[in-house]
Amino acid sequence: MKLLILPFLLSMLLQGGTPKDSVNPKADGYKGIWFALGQPSEFGDKYSGGLGTYTANHIPIAIYAAEVEKTFFVYGGTTKGDQRHLLIMISYFDHNKQCVPKPVIVCDKEGVDDPHDNAALSIDNKGYIWVFVSGRNTSRPGQIFKSDKPWSIERFERVRVSEMTYPQPRFIDGKGFFFLFTKYTHGRELYWSTSPDGLNWVPEKKLAGMGGHYQTSNFCGNTVYTTFNYHPGGNVDKRTNIYLVKSEDLGKTWKTVDGRILETPLTDLHTPALVHDFEAEKKLAYINDLNFDAEGNPIILAVISNDFRPGPKGDPREWTLFHWKNGRWNEHKVCNSTHNYDMGSLYVQGKLWRIIGPTQPGPQHWGTGGEMALWESSDEGVTWKMVRQLTKESHFNHSYARRPLNPNDQFYAFWADGDADKLSESHLYFTDIHADSVCVLPYNMSHETAVPQRIK
Repeated sequence: MKLLILPFLLSMLLQGGTPKDSVNPKADGYKGIWFALGQPSEFGDKYSGGLGTYTANHIPIAIYAAEVEKTFFVYGGTTKGDQRHLLIMISYFDHNKQCVPKPVIVCDKEGVDDPHDNAALSIDNKGYIWVFVSGRNTSRPGQIFKSDKPWSIERFERVRVSEMTYPQPRFIDGKGFFFLFTKYTHGRELYWSTSPDGLNWVPEKKLAGMGGHYQTSNFCGNTVYTTFNYHPGGNVDKRTNIYLVKSEDLGKTWKTVDGRILETPLTDLHTPALVHDFEAEKKLAYINDLNFDAEGNPIILAVISNDFRPGPKGDPREWTLFHWKNGRWNEHKVCNSTHNYDMGSLYVQGKLWRIIGPTQPGPQHWGTGGEMALWESSDEGVTWKMVRQLTKESHFNHSYARRPLNPNDQFYAFWADGDADKLSESHLYFTDIHADSVCVLPYNMSHETAVPQRIK
């Protein structure tokens, strides 16, 4: 039996790989994927628009590498003239030269138009770049690609094919990869695995299975934290509750935020890992980000809603922080916005906390995203003030503002735009730490490198 299986696995591994004497093809500019879920209602699709930096559960999609002074990033791109053909793209911003090269196509999804198949990024201690391409359910497997040279995006080789969605890899020096992901076993269930080298993986273990979950993770030192909601009856339109767990030993032991040991997989809805029981309040929870205060206490950013459909029935959609401090969870409201999938990121610099996200109404008022804004708090999230609006009078909504790992001040948030009501082009943007400037990546390129255009 093993002799029959091995050739099949080998062909799966090599299928679509780049020959060793060639390089990955490049695109002639930065063109983001456009997508609509196909679940329309009175006020538009459940979510739609430019989703090149989607989802909040692909973590991270950008990493600043101080060794080469570049911010590497992946995104969901598309072909010239076709906003629905998904290409997994990689590129970088060169902080010394203030320019970007033509983006490289890591993987052509060959007819897939769904940005759920977008990728996450990792860089190991030798500078090799790893791209974890999400699969979808059991119909499309996930894939892992590795660069053939350190700090290079010229050529990638596919090294693994496996069932995984919503990839969240992290390389830990001296230990290897820790990988959180999702499998559609009984709904969207959470798993983790480890690998010393990215090639040989420990069999995955299930973290949570209460009917389905979306998770958002982060590391504080070598401790991994992950926060997730749950889907009653496996129904993602009923997503509710917020949970948080941590592991200080790469998944050997999972604990609550205050150190109580948990048995996995988690199946009890009222586990001690529960942060807030929104199901009892008949509210929905859309988790955006997870970060830490100056003492290493976790902070969860989520949008709390009253309805899964777009439009006023879901109001108020409240951007809310859940901050673990003084032995309890403290909840603080930031602002309201117009859509459940108005996704932004949380930044912490000592006592100064920032949020960058599409909190302001956009040209497609009830659509995904809006106008980008910078919010700040100087009292650990208790009160918030919008100090700057990054985009104004836009043609399209801006959405999914993503925080790079180890962000450089020049490339602090990364996002895309797109018409939330109908098929459109989608451009990609970034801003600096103070949101003083907004730059758009070149949609068309005639030369090998280009300087992003400053639009603010």
